Amino acid sequence: MRLIWKLSLISCCVVILIACQSKPKVEEIAEENEGYVEVDGKQKDKLTVTFINEEEVEVGKAILQEGNAGVEVTIEADHLPAGSHGFHIHDKGICEAPSFESAGGHFNPTDKMHGFNHPDGPHAGDMENLEVEKDGTVKATFLNEKVTLQKDDIRSLFTEDGTSLVIHEKADDYESQPAGDAGDRIACGVIVPESSK
Repeated sequence: MRLIWKLSLISCCVVILIACQSKPKVEEIAEENEGYVEVDGKQKDKLTVTFINEEEVEVGKAILQEGNAGVEVTIEADHLPAGSHGFHIHDKGICEAPSFESAGGHFNPTDKMHGFNHPDGPHAGDMENLEVEKDGTVKATFLNEKVTLQKDDIRSLFTEDGTSLVIHEKADDYESQPAGDAGDRIACGVIVPESSK
């Protein structure tokens, strides 16, 4: 009888020790780290941008994450025209349909010329073309080494006027001024810190 009692006591102690050492629930971790991503053991900013088209209909989202080499932009969208489309960061955080001219010009804090192929380029907001599938969908990731989500930096996307992501109707030729001859703006999303949402 005494042996059974001792075994029961030991079993209870083991259960209590395991419970104390268990990790927090996944939901709690996700809640704690919402708006951040771990890079080399440090919390870095991340945020979500929502795109609207000329009719103010949501057509996709982008996730921006700060990394050691720059800002990673992952976009997933649909209901876009198939083919190549210019994709840029613009220097105003306003997306007024249908023209999205409210988004201003390309983000260019270091006063460069437009385009990867221009000897005095590119703008900090210049990115590679989006390649949209025949079904109107796109899923792609880009690394922009010329910008940051860290505030108080000349390259920060969190400016007084804000910034935005814009998709154009045609491909960027990476050289023509001021925007690569990429045509009209067909989708736009404002870049807003998670803390401001």
